[in-house]
Amino acid sequence: MRMNRVVRPAVALVALVAGACVRPSAAPVVTPSPAAPAPVASAPAAGVVARAAAVVPNPNAPKVLVIATGGTIAGVQDAPGTLGGYRAGTLTAEQITASVPELARYARIETEQFSNVASTLVTPEMWVKLAKRINVALQRGDLAGVVVTHGTDRLEETAFFLYLTVRSNKPVVVVGAQRPATGISPDGPINLLSAVRTAASPRAVQKGVMVVMDDRILSARESRKLYQRTGGFDTGDMGMLGVVASQGPEFFFAPVRRFGERSEFDLDRVDTLPKVELTMSYPGGTGQTFTTNPKGVVVATTGMTAAENATYRALRQTGVVVVTSFTSGENVNGGGGGGDGPPPARVDTAARRDSVARPVVAPVPPGVVALHLTATKARILLMVALTKTNDPREIQRIFNEY
Repeated sequence: MRMNRVVRPAVALVALVAGACVRPSAAPVVTPSPAAPAPVASAPAAGVVARAAAVVPNPNAPKVLVIATGGTIAGVQDAPGTLGGYRAGTLTAEQITASVPELARYARIETEQFSNVASTLVTPEMWVKLAKRINVALQRGDLAGVVVTHGTDRLEETAFFLYLTVRSNKPVVVVGAQRPATGISPDGPINLLSAVRTAASPRAVQKGVMVVMDDRILSARESRKLYQRTGGFDTGDMGMLGVVASQGPEFFFAPVRRFGERSEFDLDRVDTLPKVELTMSYPGGTGQTFTTNPKGVVVATTGMTAAENATYRALRQTGVVVVTSFTSGENVNGGGGGGDGPPPARVDTAARRDSVARPVVAPVPPGVVALHLTATKARILLMVALTKTNDPREIQRIFNEY
């Protein structure tokens, strides 16, 4: 990882457009190539130069660390300014922030390149490293908050993992874009500006990790990508915390479940997460079995078939923690532990001569019910919970509190 101050916007954006025109590969780029020699300024670059000249930096603004991971917000096209395809994870953190000179009005920006990949290449191991890095950064007394730029395909998952594992009440904002930086009317610059303004705001303290897209401030617990165009992030019935208005972030709601300094999840001794599989229940389904059982299974379901019930009951009997999550992620019924109830009373065979003595059957461990969580997020919470315990009753307590 590399930390740098923001570079000059004119040079950054000119190099951005030049590099987009000459690179042939359409594959995601893990590490950015050196910037190409700056050509004659294009219209977008010239616009940034003019905007930068009009910005008066605020020397007393809060410090915000922008950690870049890649994604569409760092994407460029072979034919800039078109509707054509693009390469996610190409621009550096410095180039992204330099293309938005207005950031200097609201924050003193530091940048750090964590990775530069399409978000479909982000792994749970990367989540752990990112959360650790943010936890260390937020110990700095001079840092107001952190912004993470991220691809939108997996943005909601990374944001929720950080929501569970960042143990600070300082603002952490995850932001992305649905259009590449070189496209027609890119949404990345305004999204980044809104994200930085939110992370720099004292009002954003104790709001948990947030997703800021399209001037909306969403709780990372509830945010989800509904479609691949601007305005595509939402929170379902609940989870929108506020908006970024012309005067800055305005909050109207706050999360009440555990996060931040109240989180019990300590990653100091965690490098990898337990394996948890995600399955789907459907008409005629029989349930999924495994050659090697995972530590946990999350089933997206509105109600299981008898065969599915039998399969997942058998998995629970072997010690696999099974969580059920309503397919919409909106359901709030359950949470009492589920399972098969208390073990049956033992029969006194001496008193009942007509009874056949039978072995006492061990009770089946209870299932766990996810409350108002999509199956993908229930999987993440189960992975984190399993770093602490494999007791399904204790895991149900965790699902009830987070």
